[in-house]
Amino acid sequence: MISNNEIMETIEMISNQHLDVRTITLGISLFDCISENIDTMCRKVYDKITLSAKNLVKIGNDIGTEYGIPIVNKRVSITPASLISAANGGHMELIRTLDKAANEIGIDFLGGYSALVHKGMTAYEKTFIESIPEALASTGKVCSSVNIGTTKAGINMDAVKMMGGIIKRAAYLTRDQDSLACAKLVVFANAVEDNPFMAGAFHGVGESDLVVNVGVSGPGVVKTALERVSGDLTEVAEEIKKTAFKITRVGQLVAKEASKRLNASFGIVDLSLAPTPVMGDSVAHILEEVGLESVGAYGTTAILAMLNDAVKKGGIMASSHVGGLSGAFIPVSEDAGMIKATECGALNLEKLEAMTSVCSVGLDMIAIPGDVPDDIISAIIADEAAIGVVNVKTTAVRVIPVYGKKAGEYAEFGGLLGRAPIIEVNRYSPSKFISRGGRIPAPLHSNKN
Repeated sequence: MISNNEIMETIEMISNQHLDVRTITLGISLFDCISENIDTMCRKVYDKITLSAKNLVKIGNDIGTEYGIPIVNKRVSITPASLISAANGGHMELIRTLDKAANEIGIDFLGGYSALVHKGMTAYEKTFIESIPEALASTGKVCSSVNIGTTKAGINMDAVKMMGGIIKRAAYLTRDQDSLACAKLVVFANAVEDNPFMAGAFHGVGESDLVVNVGVSGPGVVKTALERVSGDLTEVAEEIKKTAFKITRVGQLVAKEASKRLNASFGIVDLSLAPTPVMGDSVAHILEEVGLESVGAYGTTAILAMLNDAVKKGGIMASSHVGGLSGAFIPVSEDAGMIKATECGALNLEKLEAMTSVCSVGLDMIAIPGDVPDDIISAIIADEAAIGVVNVKTTAVRVIPVYGKKAGEYAEFGGLLGRAPIIEVNRYSPSKFISRGGRIPAPLHSNKN
């Protein structure tokens, strides 16, 4: 039985503590659109997306209104595009079709202009990856990702080397927008197939035809809950767990209702704490509430590990289908507390890297000087991939080398992407390491099966 107190508590979470459903993401399989004829492929892709998701925005808005729960984004993810266009080589035709379809149905983002090259790369996949900068620069709503490593396969260092140059090229092509294209590109290790969050979402090859994945978010709710806790860290972890349970139940409700109305399978609820630039909606402020003067201080990684674990424990009790990434995100430009910590010097790239060993995803929405060489960006990717591969977790890099700007300046992305102080990077060269290429072998524990 739901009590009046529980109802009032939920209302308070929504109205004052920034609880929301961050996204309803409809995954659409495009395998039945494959054709050797480019025009046929594009027509099938456009028709399937616009038919399957024609009511996605309306249904999302209707559910939000009926239940009083803000649903911030409505998104679509597709089968990795490199697989769909492999038969005809029409990657640029495909990207234009995807953007046209996204605009037609009115969604916020479409994810899945993606390639999976964690163990090797075909000649076509190389061509596909080379198209990413132009694809992202010439479209508004399409997002891209490349998986360059897994625990089972190791790290494809040829792909890592390539991605450093791809990111720099994307930055140059959108230099008049503070290199915005890079904010729509993620380089993964251990990419998951049911991630509802952009820019890394794609519809996995093991998924059914249509799947609804929902991402909930409530850093402000967790922070407010911790303000009432005066006990030890055991009590802190327990309060986070209880709060995550409540947040996830909201996501479960929305996901089941959305899947029913869209005539799609219910995939997962991703209970990641995804911040926004709005004050009171910050993961950094949660860490500070536990007892840090500023995020980035010694102890940050320990608290973040506790937060991530407690969120997962609470969420798993609330839903039988928890998935995606599920934990705490630390995107610098999208978190008011992270921005402040970076501005005052409490947080740097090295500390952020340490934090990624215990949280969801990795180095996210980090602006760096535009003159950083390709091989340094590749080495950042390699370091982050190594953390993911060895620890059997998803890690990723979404860095933005802001063309024409240097450390201490700001990049302005607007909206959910926010603004980011540009962080200096270690300039000592990893060029010889990156130029070796090849593959970093899978860790020993990958052989347990």
